[in-house]
Amino acid sequence: MAGLGTRCRRLAVPAVAVLLVTAAMTLCGPSVMAAEGDVEGHTLSRVLLLQDAQTRIVLVGTVLLGICGGLVGVFMLLRKRALIGDVVGHAALPGIAIAFIVSESFAPGTGKNLPALVLGAFLSGLAGALCVMLIDRYSRIRSDAALAITLSLFYGLGAALLTVIQRMPTASSAGLSSYLNGKTASLVASDVQTFAIAAAVLSVLTLVLFKEFALLCFDEDYAASGGWPVRFLDALLIGMVVAVTIVGMQTVGLILIVAILIIPAASAQFWTNDLRRMTAISAALGAISCGAGTFISALAPRLAAGPVIVLCGSALFIVSLVAGRKHGAIWRWLESRRLQRRIGRHDLLRAIYEKIEAAQANDDVSEFKLLSARMSRSELLPLRSWTPKELRRILSQAVERDLLEVLPDARYQLTPDGAALARRAVRNHRLWELYLITYADTAPANADYDADRIEHILGADLVRELEQRLRQQNAISVPASPHTLHPPAT
Repeated sequence: MAGLGTRCRRLAVPAVAVLLVTAAMTLCGPSVMAAEGDVEGHTLSRVLLLQDAQTRIVLVGTVLLGICGGLVGVFMLLRKRALIGDVVGHAALPGIAIAFIVSESFAPGTGKNLPALVLGAFLSGLAGALCVMLIDRYSRIRSDAALAITLSLFYGLGAALLTVIQRMPTASSAGLSSYLNGKTASLVASDVQTFAIAAAVLSVLTLVLFKEFALLCFDEDYAASGGWPVRFLDALLIGMVVAVTIVGMQTVGLILIVAILIIPAASAQFWTNDLRRMTAISAALGAISCGAGTFISALAPRLAAGPVIVLCGSALFIVSLVAGRKHGAIWRWLESRRLQRRIGRHDLLRAIYEKIEAAQANDDVSEFKLLSARMSRSELLPLRSWTPKELRRILSQAVERDLLEVLPDARYQLTPDGAALARRAVRNHRLWELYLITYADTAPANADYDADRIEHILGADLVRELEQRLRQQNAISVPASPHTLHPPAT
């Protein structure tokens, strides 16, 4: 079945590519362009119903860009190279300027030849990314410093070349600034078809090499020791980033393209820990943010689509930061609250067990003793550093979970479930204490405090490992306490 699932995923790769290309060509082909005559007045209904050809073209183009950025950005974020897209974007500027100057020199008036500008941007952006990799690999300079040096160098060179272009007698730099800030209104159907092909290629590379990219991101040294072509995979990832940057320079601009690469990927991390799901969520968030930004820009033509797309992505990031299912602030607060309540219940049950144990001279506590012991709130309060309010809350939670029973005289008694959980909580605590004393050279007086901080997150596998390491101390169901338990005052 595993082989069948793998084959199905492999078959899905060309299907995704064909779907992207077909959708772009269908929406932006000649049949759609026939509606281009009516370009006046973008009303709400016209925008929502996609009645304008240009809106459809821009929407498909930006959505495809969002999918590309979301797919590639996940791996760059995991590689801790989030700002490489920013470096590539700034490094592409001198390539555009050089391509313009060369074109003007050979054929005046042809400086804004799009294929030449794209090629120059690609080569220059690739050179900037390679500079970062070489400085990081072969020098003692930290990666963040390498990013800053490369970005400043290439952007400064690009700015200087733009000044040269302005002084050329046969050319003007007017229009080149659109590659810095983006100009989605200039997209045409052929551009979107190019986007679709790029999105298909990047999707195929991501899905086919998903396992290799994942290994590279999480353990590069292990991948190298296993014979994987680490440098080739790293260079391929950089090339994919450059491709996304070049594709997006007409949409959001070279300066803001890093947002398309990083914001969806960063947002996806709040929703899942699974890399496949994270990649899918990142691509979906990239598409949603780009689509929403396009709609808003169409409704308010004075707002440039590129910055609005970035703002929509930032809004989705804030939503993910607050409400993400795995690591969002709300869910983390709820998980922390549940953990604190569980810690409170375990501490209460352990305090009851140790009080009973101390009363019978540290002998093994029988089930009958646990179930017959009765304690009042005033007897429990001195056992831990609880306030009366905290103790009332913990007791109430224990009663709700059927761990304690309230007797008519307002005293508390363990239920069978409560007795079993108390025994298990004490056992885990003391196993960890013995481990710290035996293997970590922790003083017995400090072991209780250290065990308090870790015992509540011990999994079943770790408990079994502790039992195997401590077989002699583990001869009885609950090991004896390594420190003295003071009997209750009479």
